Amino acid sequence: MSRLAPLEPPYAADIQADCDRIMPQDVPPLVLFRTIATSKRAWTKFRAASLLDRGPLSLREREIVIDRTCALTRCEYEWGVHVTIFAQAAKLTGEQVRATVLEPAEAACWTDAEQALIAAVDALHHRATLTRREFEALAAYFDGAKILEIFQLCGFYRTVAYLANGLDLPLEPTAMRFPES
Repeated sequence: MSRLAPLEPPYAADIQADCDRIMPQDVPPLVLFRTIATSKRAWTKFRAASLLDRGPLSLREREIVIDRTCALTRCEYEWGVHVTIFAQAAKLTGEQVRATVLEPAEAACWTDAEQALIAAVDALHHRATLTRREFEALAAYFDGAKILEIFQLCGFYRTVAYLANGLDLPLEPTAMRFPES
């Protein structure tokens, strides 16, 4: 059980409308959303991030950033939700999904560009910055708009991890679990 009680249906009309826009049809709102929505201010700020729209990154690039960030923060809740919903559409193989949790950035299952992307996520997580060499490696494959999006995704999903982990949200029943090895 979450440390803060999530909303239960019926939801206020504005909350229901938001959930209808972001959740797949016939899928109930996530515990994360229902818990954040207990505070109008927190829900409004959370929804304002809008990083699941069609931004400058491909779906695959976006999901690699999100999955790696969630793995590094040990946020099984959000990692599982994203892998379950987006891994297939992002064309992430089982080996790559596993690698987001268990392998280094230079794992052979990634392209050179993806290795640079994952190395940047790792650096941001561990040091909140990139060395000149790490930035140059990232910039060899990603333009300024994409780099900004990568940084924002890392920060936003670190915040999501704080919420999900800090609230001790129960794992969604249909979501994937971290691989053991």
